[in-house]
This record gives sequence, structure tokens and C-alpha cells, in this order.
Amino acid sequence: MLHKLNARMVDVVDNFALVKSQSIQSRVVVVGYEQCGRGGGSEEKKQQQNATPVSHSDSDSVGMGVAKSNIGDDIDKPSPPSAAGGGGGFDICLPKQPGCVVLKPPLLVKNRERRLSGNSNSNSNSKNNSNVSLLRPGMVLLKGYLAPSVQQKIVEKCRELGVGEGGFYQPGYEEGTKMRLKMMCLGKNWDPRTSQYGDRRPFDGARPPDIPPEFHTLVSNALRDSNAHTPHNPLPSISSDICIVNFYSQTGRLGLHQDKDESEDSLRRGLPVVSFSIGDSAHFLYGDHRDPDTAQKLLLESGDVLIFGGPARNVFHGVTDILPTSAPNFLLQHTNLRPGRLNLTFRQY
Repeated sequence: MLHKLNARMVDVVDNFALVKSQSIQSRVVVVGYEQCGRGGGSEEKKQQQNATPVSHSDSDSVGMGVAKSNIGDDIDKPSPPSAAGGGGGFDICLPKQPGCVVLKPPLLVKNRERRLSGNSNSNSNSKNNSNVSLLRPGMVLLKGYLAPSVQQKIVEKCRELGVGEGGFYQPGYEEGTKMRLKMMCLGKNWDPRTSQYGDRRPFDGARPPDIPPEFHTLVSNALRDSNAHTPHNPLPSISSDICIVNFYSQTGRLGLHQDKDESEDSLRRGLPVVSFSIGDSAHFLYGDHRDPDTAQKLLLESGDVLIFGGPARNVFHGVTDILPTSAPNFLLQHTNLRPGRLNLTFRQY
């Protein structure tokens, strides 16, 4: 008799736990720590209803049985001029989603990113030759140069400036073609319609924000460490007064071109361009001609710094494609950066 009573009590408890679990699951969506803020609205609800289990075979991923939300390519759609100035610029970071539970990253991911952080610091990175590559005379790649904490601060500063006056907008050419990226100029404005620099943006009269002092320090350190690797052919230092900040969506690209709109003196002296890559990785082309078939391809990842000056100052270069979901998890976790690539190029007029 007592045995039967205990068995019935167990059944009651189990049924209550099942009902409670189902009730909680109907109200709460749990996602991996790198997925939080990656979707929203009715589309997210639809995907939750049609969610299918996610494979756990990848030890570096977090499978929670919830399908990933797809982010549309709306950032490639033209922004109205009124939305670009006066505090209404494009936000490179996604809003935090209500009810989103952020899980701590797996130990394997934490250890990997701790190693990445250990190989770099906020002032200068390891001068180990394995991290520095001379691609051609005057063109140097500092691989993984920007520390994770520095990348985070750059995203946060660009986001702060990008939503304000003179912030991100979608540029276009004179004939009306829109570029497949969002752009913000710091220091001086560059107008792709005229290929000229100015103190204000023509379409809304906004002044470009100043280049943050910490950005100047990063540029100086990168040039110093680059020259330490090529002491016999050092590149001249610059006092950067221009920074063009581009944000590429996952479908963004930029055709082969030369950076030749700076002053004749700057070009003649071969004053270098210093480029920071943050977020998703990109395939980068460079060569002596505007021909993708003969250009060399390079993978630029988050934290990489590319410098070209001197004999490589007028090299043709461009971005062929962005590699989706390749951004470091630590960056997404701390900044909620949109899917895509943030690129800062510094130069002296």
C-alpha cells in the first residue's frame, strides 16, 4: 500500500515538473552567447516557432536547439539624407533584445580568446616576425595587432560618433549609384561624387567629427612597429587628419581603386595609409592594375592592421566579399556589433 502511494506521488511530481518546464519554455528563449541581439520583431518569433535542433558537432559553437535569426541586408538600402545628420546616423550595433539570456562562452572559446589577448596589448603588439608580413615594398600587414579590448573600444567610439551629427550614411556617386557600405568621415569629409575633401558634407552641411586622440596613438604605434620590422625601408610617419570609417554588411564590397585624392605633397612623399579591420573577416585584393584576375588576395581578420605607403602608396585595392559569422565572439558579446566589417583608414591630406 505504501509502495503504491509513493509511486503515485512520483508520477504527480514528474507531471508537475513537465508542465512547469513546458510553460517556461513557451515564454523564454535561450540562445548562445554569440547570438544575443542578432534578430528581432515578427521575423524572430516566426523563426522561434519553426526552430529546428542545431548540431553540437562543432566544439567551438553553442548549440541550444534554437535556430539562428537571419539579419536582412537592410543596411545596404539607401539612407535618406535627413537620417544621416542631426543625431540620426546609422547604428553599427544591434539593440539588445528583451528576454535574451546570454550564456557564458565555452571554456574552449575562452581559452582561445585569452591566447589572442595575450599576444597583443593596448599600446603595441608583439614584434615577433611571425605576426608581421612584408607583402611588397611599402606594404606591411600586422596580423592580430589590435588587442581585443582595443577592438571593443574602437567599436564603441565609432558607434558613439556614428549615430550623431556627421555620422554614418550611405554614400553614392555622381551618376546616382550607391556604394555597398555605410560611411563616416572623421577630420575631413570625403565626397565620393567629386573625389574631393572638404570641411562639411554637401548634402546636409554636417561637420565631420574629430579623430579621437586614442586613434592617433594607435596609428603612431602601428607605424613604429611596422618600421621596426623593415628598418632599411621605413615608411614616413603621418599626422593623420583624415579617417574614413566604412561599415560593410555581409553583402558589402568595394571595387579595386586607388587612394589618390589626398594632396600632391602627401602622394609625392608616399605618406602611408593605415587601415584597421574589425568584425567579420574580408577578402582583400591588391595589385598594380584595376584587374581582379591579376590581383593578389589577402584575408583580413578582426584586429589586423594593414599599412601601405612609399612605393606601394598608389596600389590598387578593394574588398571582394565579407565572410559571414567570422567576427570574434568576444567582440559580439561586448559590443553587439552588427554582422559585417568595420574598417578605419587613416591618412594625411
